[in-house]
Amino acid sequence: MRNRLFINTILLGGTSEQKIAAASAAGFDQVELWRDDVESSVDGPAGVVRTLNSAGMGLTDFQVLLDFDGAPGERRTDKRREALSMLDTAVQVGADTLLVPASTDAECDPTRIVDDLAWLAQQAAARGLRIAYEAMAWSTINHFTPAAWRHVQQAGQPNLGMVIDAFHIFARGRDASDLDGIPADRIYLLQLSDLDHRVAQDEVVITARHRRLLPGAGYFPLASLVQRLHAIGYAGPVGLEVFNDEMKACDPMVVAREAMAALTACWPGD
Repeated sequence: MRNRLFINTILLGGTSEQKIAAASAAGFDQVELWRDDVESSVDGPAGVVRTLNSAGMGLTDFQVLLDFDGAPGERRTDKRREALSMLDTAVQVGADTLLVPASTDAECDPTRIVDDLAWLAQQAAARGLRIAYEAMAWSTINHFTPAAWRHVQQAGQPNLGMVIDAFHIFARGRDASDLDGIPADRIYLLQLSDLDHRVAQDEVVITARHRRLLPGAGYFPLASLVQRLHAIGYAGPVGLEVFNDEMKACDPMVVAREAMAALTACWPGD
């Protein structure tokens, strides 16, 4: 079976319904859905489910639970309450995975990370869900994939796995060897994007949120990542997480078609 292809709705303008329709028309199998997509949808979660079913679209994941692991002091209670709410919403919209980036809180407590991840995975398992953990280029502790993977291993939960995001690897000057030792079945999704210039550390956040490019439009050595994943037999979803203000302002139908062409050129499939 070929890898399922997805697009993160952050690339597309319009309403939730328009984004999903554009993704379907372009031939994507799935979308990555944000909490904002659900909250802005007509009839909330039920409306999203109807739209997805009508378009024949699946969900790669529901996102995004920010600054959860290592939450300091009293914020831990608030973050756990938020986590439970997001897990319940994930169930309501029919997602099987909740995406959780490594904390960017400057006060992130490293001694709590493993316990927090284990707790979250256990709560997810009780609802039939998985947790996809992502090292971000500006995360406080786990800003590299190998470090994030070590904490996932230490948490010891079978439904806790990794997000592999090309931006967060290559923007920090890392390479595909960051995947060494991660089994294919513990990689829950692959997010691809590109960049046409080197970025200083103090510009990583704004670049990531506004100026990413479609695969093939920049300097990222995406082929090395693709080859590594093919070599280990990765069978999970492959898609695009491209934050780009200019593309988001364009017709979502046009953008989705361009996105699909870029994705299939980068990941040609079998």
